Amino acid sequence: MAYLGAAYLWVKAAHLIFVIFLMAGLFMMPRFFVYHQQCAVGSDEDHKWIDRERRLLKIILNPSLLLVWIFGLMLMVEIGAWHFGWFHLKLLFVLGLSGYHGWIAGYAKKLARGERPMTDKRLRLMNEIPGVAAAVIVIAVIVKPF
Repeated sequence: MAYLGAAYLWVKAAHLIFVIFLMAGLFMMPRFFVYHQQCAVGSDEDHKWIDRERRLLKIILNPSLLLVWIFGLMLMVEIGAWHFGWFHLKLLFVLGLSGYHGWIAGYAKKLARGERPMTDKRLRLMNEIPGVAAAVIVIAVIVKPF
């Protein structure tokens, strides 16, 4: 433990806690989108979904993503993770999840403008992305296959 010392386990715990918050939000939002798309544009229900999606992004998703990256980078430096093959795989999927977060934020804005570019079925399929990514990340970190 180079620079974190006794705080290492606290940083690791914080990283995992905010990963859980982030994943919960990444699973919830596409489900919100499915329900949101079913209501009439401009209706009271539409405005309620816009507000729910905005709050989920601002209160849970955005802060969680930021803190996951901060704590994750601290851990990366602490253990010299850049030298491990498993870390490169994890980083690739974390970058993918960060991009997925960006897609979610963009799609919420489209729904708020009254656009409905995707079908309910496609949104349900998009909801599987975080689960697959989480499985790969957990295997990479725990099993360390390379």
